[in-house]
Amino acid sequence: MKAVRIPKDRVAVLIGTDGITKAYIEERLGVKLQIDSEGEVMVLEEEQYDPLAGLKAIDVVKAIGRGFSPQHAYRLFDDSEYLEIIDMKDYVGGKVDHLNRQRARLIGTEGKTRRIIEDLAGVNMSVYGSTVGLIGQVEAVEVARKAIDMLLRGSEHATVYRFLERSRGKLRILEMGFEP
Repeated sequence: MKAVRIPKDRVAVLIGTDGITKAYIEERLGVKLQIDSEGEVMVLEEEQYDPLAGLKAIDVVKAIGRGFSPQHAYRLFDDSEYLEIIDMKDYVGGKVDHLNRQRARLIGTEGKTRRIIEDLAGVNMSVYGSTVGLIGQVEAVEVARKAIDMLLRGSEHATVYRFLERSRGKLRILEMGFEP
């Protein structure tokens, strides 16, 4: 039995309309989710074939709790997909104004920066509260994490976009199964 806490406003998303999201996670991973109204989620492992099912369930619940849609969080069912959570407070402290400014830099005008990071790195990205979540393959998440790190440390957007463009070729080579 493992427990994870998610924000109260994300509990409804985790459960889904008529409980469909919760049921799908339980069926797919062979676990039981007990969710209370305060956001406490208990993952009970039933007998299953996948010894990592409990850990995958925790990651899917965390991803939904960090602002991802269930469809994006379902990528974590695949063993090659990975969840990374970056806390912006580690970069700017807890001041609300600083967090808002950094959140705006990461999302960009009409979501442009977020979309570019997602497209060029091949990840899904969610900016929620004081965190940035990434879902993707390990190499892609590393590239996206570096781009986010650059933005949070004050690099210009153009510099970050160039870094992503250069990294894109390396990621494509890795996708084909070759080592650069």
